[in-house]
Amino acid sequence: MKQNALQHAKTFANSLAEWFVHGGRDYPWRRTTDPYAILVSEVMLQQTQIATVLDRGYYTNWMALFPDFATLAKATEAEVLKAWEGLGYYRRARNLQKLAQTILRDHGGRFPRDMATILKLPGIGPYTAGAVASFAFDERQPLVDGNVARVLTRLLDDDTPIDSTAGIRLLWAHADTLVKAATSARIHNSALMELGQTICKPANPSCSLCPVNAFCLTTRATELPVKSKSVAITEITERVLFHQDQNGVLLVQEEGSRRTGLWKLPALPESLSEAPAIHKSKYTITRYRVTLWVHQSPALPPLIGKIIPFAELSSLAMPSPYRRALIAVMKHQAFALE
Repeated sequence: MKQNALQHAKTFANSLAEWFVHGGRDYPWRRTTDPYAILVSEVMLQQTQIATVLDRGYYTNWMALFPDFATLAKATEAEVLKAWEGLGYYRRARNLQKLAQTILRDHGGRFPRDMATILKLPGIGPYTAGAVASFAFDERQPLVDGNVARVLTRLLDDDTPIDSTAGIRLLWAHADTLVKAATSARIHNSALMELGQTICKPANPSCSLCPVNAFCLTTRATELPVKSKSVAITEITERVLFHQDQNGVLLVQEEGSRRTGLWKLPALPESLSEAPAIHKSKYTITRYRVTLWVHQSPALPPLIGKIIPFAELSSLAMPSPYRRALIAVMKHQAFALE
């Protein structure tokens, strides 16, 4: 007979921890209790898969460039954005630097342990606060991400929409009950997340391999969790201009958007709407699927952007879709980024 994880929280936590201790995956941020290193990993992993952060070297490179709060706080914004290039959602990088500056200015360079203080830091919400508190300090603080939400709703056979106010409140309450029963919050929260990543997967859960199957009340795993809102994908078209001369390539620096400070190909002026298209690509950002067209102009349009020398292109921070388009166009034009 199945047991309710909340009613047998200690037994559940012990079973989960035993599984994780013997088979948990080895990630760099699991080898340390440094709150800075853990914070960097958590911010990077928001909206980004582990494979991207690790396999493409983002985490390792970042830690080499900015190994602590002090180094990050003193870096230029251009250096920070360049190191983040390709991860997207650049506000995360700016918030991370702002937080580092706050830690130096207000906390003597040390990350606070008190949850109320942690939650007052810029860019820190309940999830990130719980993650750093539990992974760095082994504080019994709950955390709920997509993986944890899926595990909990299936464990309890709960079809309350996880994106509803009631659902969010329930998930955090359940997570709190379970972590309070754990011997180690660090192990418990890591195990819950990994269970969702490797066993309790969205489409094909491996229920027969689940270390806490005896506590799972659901018989309809693939129907859970339930969401009340579905996000519609909007198709949009973006047209940009490519112009080069003997000195370099025309670029503009973005302002007033999530990509503020990054460089890109300028928007195609209406006066050049007849300019020939030389490249087409697609990319997705949040709820938009974008078709990017690059048009070529032999003449330099007035009052648009700046000619960037070829030798400087690789050192500028640039959103990945524009970087890929620029490289493709320049190869087509018999140029190469150095």
